[in-house]
Amino acid sequence: VQLVESGGGLVQAGGSLRLSCAAPGRSYYAMAWFRQAPGKEREFVAGINWSGGYTDYADSVKGRFTISISRDNAKNSVYLQMNSLKPEDTAVYYCAADRGTVKRRLDYDYWGQGTQVTVSS
Repeated sequence: VQLVESGGGLVQAGGSLRLSCAAPGRSYYAMAWFRQAPGKEREFVAGINWSGGYTDYADSVKGRFTISISRDNAKNSVYLQMNSLKPEDTAVYYCAADRGTVKRRLDYDYWGQGTQVTVSS
C-alpha cells in the first residue's frame, strides 16, 4: 500500500500550508500525521478516524492545525491544514494509516515517504 504525501515547502513564520495524503484503493479505520525534526524522534501531530467524527491533536499544534478526510472508493485522501506556522514546526511530515483506531504510537500499518516543511523566522 502506497501513501503519497504532497504540499510541503518553505513558508515564513505565521504562514500556512496544506498537506495532502493520497491513500488509494482501500479503506482504513484511522489516519494520522506525524513529523520528525532533525535529531529528534518522530512524533504524533494529528489523527482522524475514517468517518471523520473523531480527531486528536498534539498539544503543540492544537488550535493551529486541522486534520480532515475525504473518502471516495477510488481515491481516499487526508489533509492537514497548518496555520500560524512556527519555526519549530519545521520537520519532515509523514502520513500514516491503520486498520485499527487512532493512536499516538508509531505502530501504524502503512506509512508514506514524507514531505518536508520548512518554516523560516
